[in-house]
Amino acid sequence: MDGRADRTLEALGLAAAPATDPLLYPGAWPAESGLLDGDLLLPLDRLTHEDRVPVLAVGSNACPGQLRHKMRQSGIASPVPMVRARVTGLDVGVSAHVSRLGYVSASPVESPGAVRELFITWLDAEQLAVIDASEGVPLPYGNYRRAWLPGREVRTELEDGTLLPGVHVYVNRRGVLHDGGGAPRGHPGQRALITELLTSVPRLRQLFGVTPEEFCARARADAGLCELGTRVLAEEKLVTASGLERYVPDQQTGSPGTGSSLLPPLM
Repeated sequence: MDGRADRTLEALGLAAAPATDPLLYPGAWPAESGLLDGDLLLPLDRLTHEDRVPVLAVGSNACPGQLRHKMRQSGIASPVPMVRARVTGLDVGVSAHVSRLGYVSASPVESPGAVRELFITWLDAEQLAVIDASEGVPLPYGNYRRAWLPGREVRTELEDGTLLPGVHVYVNRRGVLHDGGGAPRGHPGQRALITELLTSVPRLRQLFGVTPEEFCARARADAGLCELGTRVLAEEKLVTASGLERYVPDQQTGSPGTGSSLLPPLM
């Protein structure tokens, strides 16, 4: 550990995982690109990794503590490159489902002209299978489908100016929450979001209580309750399309649907 003590997730304030503390969602993101290697976030020697699959993170997958948690649960110890990128044409919305982990997660939305600083995780085959599974991709009614966003439509630029030909991203099968005017809303952070939902939707208060803490505790304890909450979001007409559905194989254009996982292209 000589010279690495200041690179631990704990020292960097990146160790906490929303999977164990849902009100922290989406968790702390790094200030710079790095190589997640167990408990360490080390400097990277390169930004592109042709032998790996580039997957854009818009929520907790950009949190090293969350990534470490997911990999450890599956017995994966190999390092994960995490690279900052400037993404044009995409923004961060709110998934139209209540997660069994106790939070309402982020989901990408189409937003022409929007520019966001996000992270790309470069995943090998085993790591990709872990993240796919955590997002429900292999399940016929999982919450997310993995889609390929071509660079000509969603511009992804790395810190050194490299433009990627495209990236993968997880698109919510159930859609996203809208802003009251029909457009996808932004994600304000977990506590603010849950407080707003409980205040404005009485049916959610009946299911999940009146505080964010109650919401998280009840959701984590009851998968069936999460499904009921998800249904309420749709029945209260709070849901719209993300605009990214057309990139998902076998998914209906313009509305949430279902589809199979997209295999990564050779790069």
